[in-house]
Amino acid sequence: MSWIAIGALALVGIAIPLAMMAVSALLRPSVPEQGKKTTYESGEIPTGSGRVQLNIQYYMVALLFVVFDIETVMIFPWAVMYRSALEAGIPLSQALLPMLLFVGILVIGLVWAWRIGAVEWTTSLRASAQKTERQNT
Repeated sequence: MSWIAIGALALVGIAIPLAMMAVSALLRPSVPEQGKKTTYESGEIPTGSGRVQLNIQYYMVALLFVVFDIETVMIFPWAVMYRSALEAGIPLSQALLPMLLFVGILVIGLVWAWRIGAVEWTTSLRASAQKTERQNT
């Protein structure tokens, strides 16, 4: 019976946003205008394209940050309960090995990311030329 409640909650959670979007689409005024399709730049006349290509390194560093931030969130409760678990008679292998396995998998992932160059910043041509000039003098 508890699954019926979970299913009903999921159904309501999906139905309410869909119903709100449908009502909004039916009630909103439709006034097509060329100015609505332009990129907004604080009242200035837009120049160029609205698309900007960003360096993928920003996304890689952000992704690594999220992974290791979640690692911290996972390790903290384990560290708080570790001593009381040992005092309660849980064997050391049962308390320590799962966390060592978890950290080991993350270390393997970090080594892999490091080896493929995901944590190394690319340098611009100007910066590498300046570095070469300094090395030659």
